[in-house]
Amino acid sequence: MKNLFLRKATSADKADLLSLEQKVVEAERPFNPSIKPINAAYYDLNHLLSGDDSNLIVAEINGVIIGTGYGQIRESKQSLEHTTHTYLGFMYVESEYRGLGINKMIIDNLIDWSKSRGVFDLYLDVYDANDAAIRAYEKVGFTKSLVEMKINLTNTVELVSSYPQ
Repeated sequence: MKNLFLRKATSADKADLLSLEQKVVEAERPFNPSIKPINAAYYDLNHLLSGDDSNLIVAEINGVIIGTGYGQIRESKQSLEHTTHTYLGFMYVESEYRGLGINKMIIDNLIDWSKSRGVFDLYLDVYDANDAAIRAYEKVGFTKSLVEMKINLTNTVELVSSYPQ
């Protein structure tokens, strides 16, 4: 794509990143009614911008950030063969640029960064009902590996209180 390039985000991008973070929140709100109605924040942008274990990438066209994604090296569960993995997050592309391979370019960049750090296992989270995102990640090679399940007890008080003591 002409005039598109990827670069490491800087602190000068923080206002744009905060705005895009809210777009991620709004895009995910239909999948999770527990997201705060106001002041919902997902990311520690200060750490993502400055941490040695993180790589926050932006996709830019003509000086405007139109996509993001980060990789962060994290400790893995002790039951796994690998001791660390890269977690991917803040995966977002503005709606008018979706379907053009920008998400794949960001992920490929983060995969290269992860490999350069000697980390070869990557994880990300996606809502089970977010079929478009799941298809996009599967195109890059991700497979489903774990389903997170939850219950909100405020909606099940009657059920829980009916159990014999």
